[in-house]
Amino acid sequence: MMRASADRSGTEEARGGSAAAEGDRPVRVAVIGGGISGLAAAHRLLEAAPGVGARVALTLVEAGDRLGGVIATERQDGYLIEAGPDSFLTEKPWALALCARLGVAGGVIGTRPDRRRTYVVHAGHLCPLPDGFTLMAPVRVGPVLRSSLFTWRGKARMAMDLVLPRGPAREDESLASFVTRRLGREVLERVAQPMVAGIYTADPETLSLRATMPRFLELERRHRSLILGLMRARARPGQARGRESGPRWTLFAAPAAGMGALVDALASRVPGPALRLRTRARAVVPAGTGRGYRVELEAGPPLEADGVIVAAGAPRAAALVDGMDADLARLLLGIPYASSAVVTLAYGRAQIAHALDGFGFVVPQVERLPILACTFSSVKFDGRAPEGNVLLRAFLGGVLRPEELDRDDPALAAVAEGALGGLLGITGRPHLVRVHRHPDAMPQFVVGHLGRVAAIEARVAEHAAFALAGNAYRGVGAPDCIRSGQAAAERVLAECLSGRRAPDPSSA
Repeated sequence: MMRASADRSGTEEARGGSAAAEGDRPVRVAVIGGGISGLAAAHRLLEAAPGVGARVALTLVEAGDRLGGVIATERQDGYLIEAGPDSFLTEKPWALALCARLGVAGGVIGTRPDRRRTYVVHAGHLCPLPDGFTLMAPVRVGPVLRSSLFTWRGKARMAMDLVLPRGPAREDESLASFVTRRLGREVLERVAQPMVAGIYTADPETLSLRATMPRFLELERRHRSLILGLMRARARPGQARGRESGPRWTLFAAPAAGMGALVDALASRVPGPALRLRTRARAVVPAGTGRGYRVELEAGPPLEADGVIVAAGAPRAAALVDGMDADLARLLLGIPYASSAVVTLAYGRAQIAHALDGFGFVVPQVERLPILACTFSSVKFDGRAPEGNVLLRAFLGGVLRPEELDRDDPALAAVAEGALGGLLGITGRPHLVRVHRHPDAMPQFVVGHLGRVAAIEARVAEHAAFALAGNAYRGVGAPDCIRSGQAAAERVLAECLSGRRAPDPSSA
C-alpha cells in the first residue's frame, strides 16, 4: 500500500510562513482524490504557502484505502511490478522537476540505451519498426525502403507526403484523417493506430490530433511535409539522430525503485492528519456564508473549506459539482472514458525464443489479436527482474477491444499468456502472474476535446478558489497530471488569499 507516514517537515510546511490574514487562521483547502494529481496539488499547497505568507490547513480525502490512483509498484521475488504507468516523459518537465524538489531525482533512471527499438505485429510475426520511424512518420528514408512492414505501394504513398500541399485549416481533425491524408492507409493501420492504442487506448478515427499530438500539426504548418519537417529537426545541432523506433525512448525515465517511489515521496510530505483514506466525498456546494465551500461526505460531518480542488475523473467530478453548477457537470460528463488491464508475466530467459532486442511491440487492430501491446519491462529498465529472468507486461481492453475485459482475472491472464507465447516463442508456464484492472481510467480526447476543455475552464473560473485537476483535460501522462495539480493548487491558494483581502459582499 502506498501510504508513507507523515514527517515533521510536511507539518512544518503546513504551519510555516509569516503572519496570515484574518489573524492566525490558516487557509482551509480540501483536495478530493489521492491520485498523483491530488497528491501533487496537496504538496504544492504546502510548498507554496510559506512564500506568500500563508498557512494551509489541508484535508485530502480519498475514497480508496491507498494513495496513488493507477500508480502502484509491487515487489516480489526480486521482480518490480508496475500496476499502471512504468515511466514518465522528461520532455514534459513537471515530473522530473518534482522529483528534484522531493530529493528523489538522484534515483531516476533512463531506458537502457542498447535496445531502443519497437516491434509491430505483422502477419502474425514481430516486425521491427524501421529505425527513425516516430509515432507516425519516418525521419530516415533508407530503413523504410528496406522494411518488410510496408508494401511498395504503401511506401510510395508515404513518399507522397514530400510533395502534398498543406491540408486545409480546420479547428480539429482526427488522427486517422490526418495520417491517411498525409501518409496513407498503411501507415495508419500498421503504425499509427497501434501506437495510439498503446498510449491512449483510443480509436484513431475519433481521437483529436490537436489534443494529443499537436507537434505533427505544427510540422505540417511550418514545413508542409511531415517527413521534411522531421528531417530538418533531426539535422539541428543537439537533436537525436533518429536511430530508435517508435516513441522517443531517450525521453523516458522512472525512479529506479518504481513509480510508487514518487507517490511515497509525495505522501511523506503531507502531514498524517491531513490524509483521510476510505473517505468518499458526496458533493461540493457553496458555503452558506457566501464564501468558501462545504464538502459533503458519504459518512461523517461535512468539511468546511475556503477552497476546493477536485482531482478525480471527469464523471466523478461531475457528480460532485452537479448541485453547484449543472452546466459544468454536463460538460464534464461529455468526456468519454475507456477501461484497460495490465497482465504482468515472469519467465526464465531460456523459456523465450525471441531475442527481446527491443522494448516491446504493438498490435494493429487488423491483426485481430486480443492484446494491444506488450512491454519487455526488464529490457526497458534495469532492476525489474532477477538475473536470468524476464518480466513482460501485456495490455488489453481499450476502446477497440472492450470485450476482453469481460473475462475474469484467470481468463484474462490466460489470454495474455497465449498471445505472448505464440508471438515470442515461449515454452512452459510463467512463474509469476499479476492482473491489474483500470476501469474507466483513461479519458478519450475525441475530436473537439480542447473546445470542451476551454468551456469547462470557463465554467470553473466562475467559482472562486475552486479548481479541477487530473488527466481528463490537457494530458494523460504523469507529468501532465502533476502540472494540472500544481496549477490548481496555485490558483486556489491565490484566490483564497485574494478573497480574504477583498470586502465581503454579503456584509454590505
